[in-house]
Amino acid sequence: MPWNDKFECMPVEELKQFQLEKLKETVAWVTEKVPFYKNKFKETGVSAGDLKRLADVAKLPFTVKTDLRDNYPFGLCAVPLENVVRVHASSGTTGKPITGPYTQEDLDQWIECMCRNLYAAGIRKEDVVQNAYGHGLFTGGLGFHQGATALGCTVVPTGAGMTERQITIMQDFGSTVLFATPSYALTIAERAEEMKVDIRKLPLRVGVFGAEPWTEAMRQEIEERMEIKAQEAFGLTELCGPGVAYDAADQNGLYINEDHFLAEIVDPQTLEPLPEGEKGELIFTSLQRRAMPMIRYRTKDITRLWREPGHEGRTFIRMDKIYGRSDDMLIISGVNVFPSQIEALLLEIEEVEPQYQMIVSKKGYLDHLSVRVEGKKEIYEAGEDRRHEIEGKIAGHIKGNMGINVNVELVDAKAIARSEGKAVRVIDERPKQQM
Repeated sequence: MPWNDKFECMPVEELKQFQLEKLKETVAWVTEKVPFYKNKFKETGVSAGDLKRLADVAKLPFTVKTDLRDNYPFGLCAVPLENVVRVHASSGTTGKPITGPYTQEDLDQWIECMCRNLYAAGIRKEDVVQNAYGHGLFTGGLGFHQGATALGCTVVPTGAGMTERQITIMQDFGSTVLFATPSYALTIAERAEEMKVDIRKLPLRVGVFGAEPWTEAMRQEIEERMEIKAQEAFGLTELCGPGVAYDAADQNGLYINEDHFLAEIVDPQTLEPLPEGEKGELIFTSLQRRAMPMIRYRTKDITRLWREPGHEGRTFIRMDKIYGRSDDMLIISGVNVFPSQIEALLLEIEEVEPQYQMIVSKKGYLDHLSVRVEGKKEIYEAGEDRRHEIEGKIAGHIKGNMGINVNVELVDAKAIARSEGKAVRVIDERPKQQM
């Protein structure tokens, strides 16, 4: 049984009617309270009264990340600052951050969404939860913390970093659940192996990971190395943080909390809506948020939406794992390439570790891709010829599956910096003026 079967298992037509009413309320709310949206709606000649069915959401203008930065910090806030009880911000390192103000009602809604996420992952009151997300402006740490606390779990807020201490706490406290970025989970697994600690023999049984793109191949790698169930939490600072979507025990798509968020897929070029099942850019509209609702926010994430009877009776629409971002897509020899595709192919090579980086450069007018990846210990011990053999194997595997030529370098062990948060997987060396 889901955490909240009233909404998670609501009949689809009833759910859509609920969404329509909340959409009208939200549009009316921001029209009254946020000058930015009032002016946008006036320019496009649309109002809450024009929303007769859910498909009419396409009449509304988009919100983009630059709108949030141009109105930094609280220009899109729909309530007075005295009604804001918390503010989070994006973890980006360039430009002004994206702020996320919350009323108490917003926080309560966020907790509800996280409870659904964690409960679907199999987490219960008796669990000892080790929260290795950063706690601070970034939404992850506190988002996960408050969800696990609401479930009644024993929460250990270790935060990110001090990896050896993380492993010691795992041993001493009997942690059964790990919260972290997937790349940091791999860092923990690797360091445990170096410390001669077999994580697979510890009580740890499930991890909930997010905050960065990760493939099914990465999920399998984590599950095998840690002998746990690796579940996903998807979210954005602009919407609330983690808890926007989540997978259940069947790991068959991410259920979107549709009573809180209306999802669309549009063509990234034409911005026209696409039907369920087609791949395109993910768009979200907040349905119940009070402090800073988002209207048709362009995530730039590429995925697809689909609906069918779900695990334990869930009726929410589902989304695939994020394939990549429209602005991260590379064109290599005329082929559209997402970093996630390269990751999946690398993890099919048994001679390498899941530690890699992609370097994007310019050769003339064309993007060029190089891949740096670490090999397993026995490869280095076998000598230079064996290293070159594996480099050729990787390049051939990518060529055979994607039709592109990639320069592959098998680098020394530990040459790739380990992550305690979001991993840096792509290094863009292209001149800024040519982008």
